[in-house]
Formats: sequence, structure tokens, C-alpha cells
Amino acid sequence: MTELRGAVAGPVPAQAGPDHDRPDGEARVRELLGRMTIEEKVAQLVGFWEKEDGETVAPLQGEFGDVGRLEDFSRHGLGHLTRAYGTRPVDPVARASWLWKFQSDLVTGTRLGIPAIVHEECLTGLSAWKAATFPTPLAWGAACDPDLVAEMAASIGASMRALGVHQGLAPVLDVIRDPRWGRVDECIAEDPYLVGTIGTAYVRGLQSQGVHATLKHFVGYSASRAGRNFAPVHAGPREIADVLLPPFEMAILDGDARSVMHSYAEIDGVPVAADPALLTGVLRDRWGFDGTVVADYFGVAFLNLLHHVAGDHAAAAVQALTAGVDVELPTGDAYLTLRQSVRAGTLDEAVVDRAVLRVLRQKLELGLLDATFTAEPPPAVDLDSPEHRSIARRLAEESVILVANDGVLPVPAGRRVAVIGPNADRQGALFGCYSFLNHVLVQHPGVETGIEVPTVLDALRDEFGPDSVASAWGCDVDTDDRSGFDEAVAAAAAAEVAVLVVGDHAGLFGRGTVGEGCDRDDLELPGVQRELVEAVLATGTPVVLVLVTGRPYAVDWALSRCAAVVQAFFPGEEGASALAGVLSGRVNPSGRLPVSLPRSAGAQPYSYLHPTLGAGTEVTNLSTTPVAPFGHGLSYTTFAYADLTAPATAPTGGMLPVTVRVTNTGPVAGDDVVQLYGHDPVASVTRPVAQLLGYRRVHLAPGQSVTVELTVPTTRLAFSDRTLTRVVEPGEVELWVGTSVRRDTEALTTLVGATVPVTNASARWTTSEVR
Repeated sequence: MTELRGAVAGPVPAQAGPDHDRPDGEARVRELLGRMTIEEKVAQLVGFWEKEDGETVAPLQGEFGDVGRLEDFSRHGLGHLTRAYGTRPVDPVARASWLWKFQSDLVTGTRLGIPAIVHEECLTGLSAWKAATFPTPLAWGAACDPDLVAEMAASIGASMRALGVHQGLAPVLDVIRDPRWGRVDECIAEDPYLVGTIGTAYVRGLQSQGVHATLKHFVGYSASRAGRNFAPVHAGPREIADVLLPPFEMAILDGDARSVMHSYAEIDGVPVAADPALLTGVLRDRWGFDGTVVADYFGVAFLNLLHHVAGDHAAAAVQALTAGVDVELPTGDAYLTLRQSVRAGTLDEAVVDRAVLRVLRQKLELGLLDATFTAEPPPAVDLDSPEHRSIARRLAEESVILVANDGVLPVPAGRRVAVIGPNADRQGALFGCYSFLNHVLVQHPGVETGIEVPTVLDALRDEFGPDSVASAWGCDVDTDDRSGFDEAVAAAAAAEVAVLVVGDHAGLFGRGTVGEGCDRDDLELPGVQRELVEAVLATGTPVVLVLVTGRPYAVDWALSRCAAVVQAFFPGEEGASALAGVLSGRVNPSGRLPVSLPRSAGAQPYSYLHPTLGAGTEVTNLSTTPVAPFGHGLSYTTFAYADLTAPATAPTGGMLPVTVRVTNTGPVAGDDVVQLYGHDPVASVTRPVAQLLGYRRVHLAPGQSVTVELTVPTTRLAFSDRTLTRVVEPGEVELWVGTSVRRDTEALTTLVGATVPVTNASARWTTSEVR
């Protein structure tokens, strides 16, 4: 992809640390280790979370008791301080003063004087009160713009570093396997290459500001049975190697991600948190990862409480540490027992030392071993600056997907518009599960949002004029209350266009229709929303269905009956303006579906990466064909492809240059996302009928043509053969370019030479050029 744009203007990193592999730095951390007691060592391997009753933002949080006061807990030092800003609404400047004092006390009040790493959630922006909230990762995938995602991440990192935060728990690199899974809204796409390129861009942007990114959730979490959170995973080794692992490999090898969080999953009966084959064999021995592995919250204790592969927390701690989990988060529920295990001889202290060295190296990188915190904390900080909002607006605009349109869009000025539905006038409708508003602030009623968040109704009134817009609530997101139907029908009947804004409410553990622990057993619109749409359709007024969701829903019934269907995946604080701009034509839609729009829940799990038998043929009476395919998205203009060229042959161990001519054949300027796909028609194991090999967003004026060149490493076509060796095999490869996974223009090439084993090579960005 193209080079990372310049970093967003923001505070200079507070402590710019030395390179992590400097020899003198290694000597320094080993000298520190040599002076540590076992208590001081274990203290570096745990976090502390200062939380209160009712502040439930993690699974089974209430099952864990109070671990004491922070001052007592940290008397031997502290590895991590958990969510100092993101646990409850606190004034950022006042909290920074507290944090600087706490870190200064660690420097002056403990024997070794080592500050803590402060980590926060940052999936859709820094999860803190008054901080900018960007579109959810599904929207990043829809935008197909790694440069813009990197710019967003850099702005998030600058805010974090200004507040003394060192590590962010993002991005999520789980590949979507089943849209019923609640955490789909945290994911980027159903394609591992798209996940990997967008996720790596986020890593590069965040780390450009001196904040370490944490890859989540390594690995397999999204492949749970029946789309249930925390359910067992029975993925074969080939699916793990060829679909689930590549995004992590890319972010580590191409992005130099400095931290990884283990998955809660158990794969074929083995919990990842206790699996050295993954946490050490793959991460460190194969990929050379030299950062830290941190536990997902309470994940070590879950080896005892939920997986039952350990009889108590002490045994769980030994298993996790030995497998390769360096730091227990959010606090030391299990790892504090490591002191007793070492003294009892059930754990070799060298295993503790291995993890401590990794933590100390990370603190060296972050500049924490030289930090004194004697300088004053920031006297003021703008966490939602005009620069933040500009990025949020651009990303939201690029992510909106026009799924269907019979010509009603864009809506001309002067039309009478009825805006109806549960997500039309609700701020929380624009945000994902890990946004501060839906993740934390919902538990603090009465506290103001802290940022400006116009609703879709607000934005449409601004776009079309208040006199042209009527509104009606209609129904809730997820109740059976139909008391608003009559008002909604009346508003629609009196209008020339009815805009129905329906979809999800993101929440946690059953408090929403999507989000962590909010899984679905069907893919119908929640509650009575479909009935509301049906009632409005019956008026005969043209209906524009606007889906503001965190997952794709089965809306085949709507595509044939609504005048237009627009999909927005939780588009963030500027999302309402982006939607209004698309409806009016001020914004030409250019988003592409990062996940297929399903036909039914019964066809799940489904991925466009299926082999021939996964498509459904005459041997079954059930169709798996999605309503709209991966990569689909319409525009207010049209694009044509021509002159697709590829070499007749390419070496199995080389590069595959592909060019295509793209022309804007319509009346207005617009962005196209050029998508290159490939298919290996004959291989030693079955292969997907389509596989994304490269993509590029281009802007074209009416009548303008450009040639896009995508240089694809042949390793993009690698797969695990019958011996589970990753290889590139010789043979014919079908190539095509399209506005989605469909074939608009095609070419053939043949890979020649010997079968090439591949190691650490899926992590190669497709290079692209426009001329």
C-alpha cells in the first residue's frame, strides 16, 4: 500500500525511549533483573485496576474480589496500571495530575523506582470521557483506506501519550467467521488480507506516537461455535494457519506490533492462554516476536474458573506463564501466586525472569526506565479537536455503503422528508461497544456525553432544512412496543420520502443487540423494527432504509421493496453528517461491504472464502448465496474497467504485477475501490473460489481514467498443503478486477517453477501505484 502520511499534529511524545534492541539497553534490563526480589519480579507481571461496584466492563468481573488498595498493592512496584481514564468519567486534566503523582511515587517510593505502563482501550478512539469517538472497525474495513486509518490511529496515539498512556488495547484482528457473534462490530472484515492491511496501518499509526499497540485476540476467538461469545472453537489447523493467523503475522512482521493479547478461546480443547505452541512456537519461534504477551482480562484465572484445565489460580498462573503470557491483566488475581509457586519449587524462577525481562525491555522502549515524572502534567488537553473531527468525518464518509438504489437517492433539495426509527435521534446509535459512551458512560446516567454528537435527525435537518424534515420515533431497537407505529405511518404518508433509520444498540453482556456478550440466534432486525418498516412501506411512500448496525443483517426482503438501502457500521461522532451527506448527494458513497450481507441465519457460518462446495449447488436445496457479496457498494457515478494485464507466467517465488485501467463513466466525481481477486482452480487442497489479492482507493473526476498497478507477492497465494506446510504451488491462476468479488474483467497467469515452501511471508503488503 502507499506510505503512511505524516503524523497528525499533537503533543510530542512525553518520553521517547531508546531502541529496544540496543546492547547497552539489554545490559541495563538484565542488571535490573539481577537486583530484584521475587516480590519485585512478580509485581512487574501484574496490573492493578481501581474499580468500584457496578462498573462492569469485563466478563464475569463481579466474580473477582477486591485485591486491596493501590498504594499497598504497588509497594514492590507495578507492571501495569489498568484504565486510569477509561473506567469511569473523570476529568482528563485532573486525572493526569493524579497519574503523574502516582508514577512519581513509584519512582521515589519503591526500591527500584520503575514506573508502571498505563494501558487503555482505544478501539474507536481513546476510551475516555470527552475523547473523540471514531467509526467502528467494520467501518474501517468498509472504507478500504489504510492511510486514513493510520492517520486516525496517530491522532488517537497523540492523545494517549499526552495523558501519560503507554499502551493501547487495539486493534482487533479477528477475522469475521459468523455475523451472529456479538463482537463482529469490533472486527474489520471477513477477509484476512483486508484485516491485516487495515490492522497493520492502525498499528503503525498508533506506534508512531510512542504508544504500543496490542493485537487482539490471538487467536481463533471469532471462530466460536454458533457465533456465541466465549464458545469452544473447533477450527482445523489449515483454517487457523491460512485464515485466522495471517492478520497477526502481518501486523507483527510489517507493523512491528509491540504487544499481543491472548484469546479467551479454547481451540480443539486447548485454551490459547495455556498453549505454548501458539504463544511461544508461532509468535516467538516462527515470527520472531519480541514484545510482550498480555492476558485478556481475567483470562488466566479463567483457566481455572471456566476452562477447568487448572485446579486453582496458582496452577492456572503456572500454565499461562509457562506457555508465554507475560503480564496478567487487569490485575494480579492469579499471578500473585507465582511467588509461592517459585518458593515451593513448582515453578522455575527462570520462567518468571523470562517474562520480567520482556516487561523491562518494553518499559525501556517506552522511556519509562528514565522517566522521573517531575515535570508538570498537561495543564490542558483537547481530546476532540477539529483535527480529530476532520479525520472522523472523512473516515465516516468513506465508510457509508450504498447497497441498493432505484434512483431515489440522492434526495433533491426541497423534498418533504420523514425521518423515522429508533436510531434516528439517538446518539448511542452511532457508536460501537467499545466506545466510551456505550461501554462506560451508560453506567453513569446523568453524566453529559462530553463530546458533540449530532444525531441522524439533527444532521438531516441541517442538510435539508428543518421545515422539510418531519420525524417520528416508531419503536425501540429491541422491544415489542408498537405504540409509535401510527405516528410513524402518518409522518411517512405525508412525506415524499421516508428515511427509516434502524439497526443496533451496542452494549455489553446482554445490554445491547450487538457487542461483547451480545450474540444473536437469528439475523432479523432486532425487536419489531421489521414490522415498522413493513408498516411504512405499506403507505406507498418511497422508503430509504438506513441500517446503522454493528453486524450485517438478513434484509433480502428490504432490497426488493425499499427504494434504497444504505449500510453504515457505527460511523462515530461525525457519522450522522456523513449519512446526511450521502442522502443529499453532498457525499458520493464509496464504502464497500467488508462482510457479506447474509441471506439467513441458517446459512451461517458463511465466508466468501469458501471452496466450490461452500457455494451450494444442485446437491442441496438450501442457498448460501449472500444478498450482497463481499466488496459490494454502489456510487452515484459509474466505473468501467479495461486493459487488465498480467504476465503470462510468474515465478512461484516472485512477484505478480497486475495493471488495470479504471474510468469514471458517470456524471459526477467519485471514489472507486479497485479490487483484485484470484483463484487457484487446481491445487493439492481445495481453495477458495475467490481471494482478495490487492485493493486501491482512487478518486476520479467524470470521464477521468487512471491505470492502477498492483504488485502482488506470490506468497499471497500461499496455503497449507496436505502436510500443513505453507507453500506456493505452480499452476494456472485466474485473476479478475471488479466493484465487488464479482468478475468484471479477467486475466490468466501461470505460476512456474518448483513448489516453494513459505515462512513468514504472508505478511507482505501489496504495493500499488496510480498513473
